[in-house]
Amino acid sequence: MLQRASLMTEDPRLCGNSWVFQQDNAAVHNARLTKGFFRENNITLLDHPACSPDLNPIENIWGWMAREVYKNGHQFQTVDALREAIFTTWSNVPTSLLETLASSMPKRIFEVINKNGGATHY
Repeated sequence: MLQRASLMTEDPRLCGNSWVFQQDNAAVHNARLTKGFFRENNITLLDHPACSPDLNPIENIWGWMAREVYKNGHQFQTVDALREAIFTTWSNVPTSLLETLASSMPKRIFEVINKNGGATHY
């Protein structure tokens, strides 16, 4: 997936040469193969302590999308139907949700500081 994600071509083009890749510490992200990929491609990773709160609002968007895709217990008969639903939902993420998540960042960071890096309600 990382190889197909165009990390080496798109991120430097969009962000310059000093970009940093962010991910959490999920087991798959810490696998030797994954770490090796980043090392071999000289990709700088954001230092993200284990078990730290996830401040990335994309997690909230994934949750919203899952609720939308499977609303009213909807099930899909084919992978293509599910894929189409996911892409349609992604295309219709409300601007108000994005604005709310972006504006919540100072509060999220403040809460993490107050909890000394512990769990937050986000």
